[in-house]
Amino acid sequence: MAPSGVEGLDTTLHTTNEWLRDIAREIGNDNRRFAYLALRGTLHAVRDFLSIDESAQLSAQLPLLVRGIYFEGWNPAHLRRQDRSRERFLAHVETAMERALWNEEYPIDTEEATRAVLRILSDRISEGEMDQIRQAMPARVRELWPQASVIG
Repeated sequence: MAPSGVEGLDTTLHTTNEWLRDIAREIGNDNRRFAYLALRGTLHAVRDFLSIDESAQLSAQLPLLVRGIYFEGWNPAHLRRQDRSRERFLAHVETAMERALWNEEYPIDTEEATRAVLRILSDRISEGEMDQIRQAMPARVRELWPQASVIG
């Protein structure tokens, strides 16, 4: 894609493509579309399990284009659903992926894709912010995240 001439837009497009490349590698498939769907579904699940304040704090660390994906279709009135289980979290991701993958031959394991996205997020978001987000999640959902790095 040709540069737009707007540095901020060119930078966010480049950064988002790096994220998608790395997610695709984590999933074990070079298909960026799959990586995008996994990123989108996981971001929406995370967003919908967080408070408005935590969502805003996380979004501030996302690249501009990824931030747009994060807030796509967001309705804060639906926050804190009663069912905040691991199964509901993964179902949220699976639903996002199934909508666009119904005609694809390559199956994507929802938990594996979710863990891949969370590893990339953990690599790119400050450790303090990721720790806050992890702690805001129910214990069984927290298990999906990579362990926080230990400095010894």
